[in-house]
Amino acid sequence: MNIADIDIEGFDTILLDRDGTINKRIVGDYVREWKDFTFLPGALDAIARFSKTAKHIFIVTNQRGVGRGKMTEQQLADVHKRMVKEIENKNGHIDNIYYCTDVNEDSHFRKPNPGMWESICKDYPDVRPESSVMIGDGDCDIEFANRCGIKSIRVKEER
Repeated sequence: MNIADIDIEGFDTILLDRDGTINKRIVGDYVREWKDFTFLPGALDAIARFSKTAKHIFIVTNQRGVGRGKMTEQQLADVHKRMVKEIENKNGHIDNIYYCTDVNEDSHFRKPNPGMWESICKDYPDVRPESSVMIGDGDCDIEFANRCGIKSIRVKEER
């Protein structure tokens, strides 16, 4: 299933993984700069469609490349700024991007651990687990949703 195939009826809060869900994953490397970022087919249109009915849309993403020194936090911020601009140009919106640069798997904020979800709930008190869904391509995205008590939908990246 591709992100374009997803029906979000009944959900007012959407959490999206980034690499492999919104953009093409670079196997064995990282999206270090904007020139490395490629939206997956249908992703921009899907986010625009979600934006018509969802109250909140968040991106939750592990970005270990920063923690490993492969890129800077400023480079990551630039990629995110440009990504959001492209989404907005297609009539979509992103309320916030939560990311974890930690390299330690045990980090509370690194998916599948629930730290980013807890931050969302603190920052947006109207978010409720029963009307939230995590959309992602990896096992850690599905496990993250399970640990947060929210539903999940797995997508498969088209290559």
